[in-house]
Amino acid sequence: MHGVKKQKTIIRDISWLSFNNRVLQEAADDTVPLKERIRFLGIFSNNLDEFFRVRVATLHRMIEVGKKGNMHLEVAPAMILEQIQDIVLEHQKQFERTWNEILKELKKQKIFLVNETQLNREQKKFVLNYFDEEVRGNIVPLMIESIHNFPTLSDKSIYLACKLSKKDKSIPQRFALVSVPARRLPRFLILPSKQGEQHIILLEDVIRHCLPFIFSFFGYDTFSSHIIKVTRDAEIDIDNDISTSLIQKIEKGLKNRKRGKPVRFIFDKDIDPGLLTYLVKRLELSEKDNLIPGGRIHNFKDFINFPESVFQQKNPRKKPFVHPLLKNFKRVTDVVLQKDVLLNFPYHSYDSVVDLLREAAIDPEVTHIKVTCYRLAARSKIVNALTNAVRNGKHVTAVIELRARFDEEANLEWKEELEEAGVRVLIGMPDLKVHAKICLIKKVVHGITTHYGFVSTGNLNESTAKIYGDHCLLTSNRNIMADVNRIFHYLEQPKTRIKFLRSCKTLLVCPVNMRQQIIALIDKEIKTAKAGKKASIILKVNSLSDEMLIGKLYEAARAGVEIEMVIRSICCMLTENSKFKIPVEAISIVDEYLEHARVMIFHNAGKEKTFISSADWMVRNIDHRVEAACPIFEKDIQQELKDILRIQLSDNIKARKLDNELDNQYVNPRNTKKVRSQVETYNYLFRKLST
Repeated sequence: MHGVKKQKTIIRDISWLSFNNRVLQEAADDTVPLKERIRFLGIFSNNLDEFFRVRVATLHRMIEVGKKGNMHLEVAPAMILEQIQDIVLEHQKQFERTWNEILKELKKQKIFLVNETQLNREQKKFVLNYFDEEVRGNIVPLMIESIHNFPTLSDKSIYLACKLSKKDKSIPQRFALVSVPARRLPRFLILPSKQGEQHIILLEDVIRHCLPFIFSFFGYDTFSSHIIKVTRDAEIDIDNDISTSLIQKIEKGLKNRKRGKPVRFIFDKDIDPGLLTYLVKRLELSEKDNLIPGGRIHNFKDFINFPESVFQQKNPRKKPFVHPLLKNFKRVTDVVLQKDVLLNFPYHSYDSVVDLLREAAIDPEVTHIKVTCYRLAARSKIVNALTNAVRNGKHVTAVIELRARFDEEANLEWKEELEEAGVRVLIGMPDLKVHAKICLIKKVVHGITTHYGFVSTGNLNESTAKIYGDHCLLTSNRNIMADVNRIFHYLEQPKTRIKFLRSCKTLLVCPVNMRQQIIALIDKEIKTAKAGKKASIILKVNSLSDEMLIGKLYEAARAGVEIEMVIRSICCMLTENSKFKIPVEAISIVDEYLEHARVMIFHNAGKEKTFISSADWMVRNIDHRVEAACPIFEKDIQQELKDILRIQLSDNIKARKLDNELDNQYVNPRNTKKVRSQVETYNYLFRKLST
């Protein structure tokens, strides 16, 4: 669709838009349950918001900096922005078509999303009463023509842009803005309906219905209103003022984010032209600022939580189950001290991770607990376990990454709560994000110290563990835990203890040795292939954009190394090349669960080396974060990971081929058997319960 000319790699941002189009494909797929199709539209919208807030904002910054800002790009930022605009407008059309199809399907199920013009008498009374009791106190209309300094519009909010007029034209028309308080009130209001029907109205349409009551004292009798939305630059600048703490810089950055430069302006295409012109002028926007006409509804991300109660047919996810090694034991700890256990989420229950920490919190022989926390659940059971550990006299250390994008504010609050409970909180370093997912528990029995814990591909978050595909190795392996201990020593004293990272012997650790180790592993496969022997690499990551590592994969493919990849989102590698001795097989799976795990398997002359990792193959991960890749030593776990990857590579229902043209073509079934990998993976792991 969007071809690439003589470039070494695919443009990262264009590849990401191709990924988001795969999300949109799920919404358009009529074999997907209706509630899930609506959810995918919400995910698509939320993804696009973040893309503009971060990536498009970054490209605008590059343009401002000039040539120095372009030095790492094959294509000029201005040209990339033009491509983005064209693709986004095309996706917007697909989105509207899909939404209209979904509305028809909703009607077939007697579910009606109605607006303010479609209410019956009973519903009008209900809406007016709801407005008076819940909404009125949460809105403050802005008569924008009277405001000298135009108000800063939040990029997480939607606004009703209103034109007020009088039929007899006895008073001049006026413009006004009303912020829709969707963060304080539900976006969806279920209305009184006929038997067998479900009627829903959006919060903005509740406000639309009540505009005459809001503006009655101005004397107007005619109202038109349309949704607008501004997306702002969300990057947080961390200055080099050493006298200012990182916490203060983050807090300042969060405040500045709310006033970030607009990078996109979305509006209802039916908006009054005069009002649109006025808003664009007052917001100081131009054609280059991604002015995007759309439909009546915006902030579609709220549709991720479309009311489930209106659907007759429920679509409950299969419940996670306890790992077979843990189901008959009273304590997770007892198993982990004897044998490595690989948890595969969301199929295995995350309760086992929580239980491991809870057991440590009350175990009289445990003295220390150390964990890294990148994104925590809203009501975190992990935090509860850590605070209980402190109450039981344990030394607890939590590394909170304050720059976890869009979780900065939540993590500042977690920092305060943990510190108040007595947890020692480390906040990382100004120049490196801590993205490794590791835990160390120290246990002393009769003077002998034992370390156990885990290394994971995903966050310490029991909420996302229900929908994210991840791996977590629970282990007491001495070599693994020795390196985990070294990482924590470094995090505790980063300025003087870089030697601890460099002395890691078992884990691959960013930023000190992971790149070199991966290159060495690829080089070994290249050497083996050139000798005419079997050589292969299986890679699963969220994103592949690091040009040096992509270059090594090109070299490997030309040498005859068999390369198979499962890449969820960004894939900048040109996977099709006539010089590749064996065609590279690369797929992306977008399905009910978000594929989040990172796994590497190198053939290694028949002695396979298998790793799970927190790091994607991106420069930011490899060179600018603390990350950990953990080798898997136990043969049965190695085989399990390989089996799961084989299931994924055989997917012919939800897998799309990653080619040079970014066409997102579904993988065609090679035989009569259909394979939906997430279903097959669940069945594969569930069967192990009875073996």
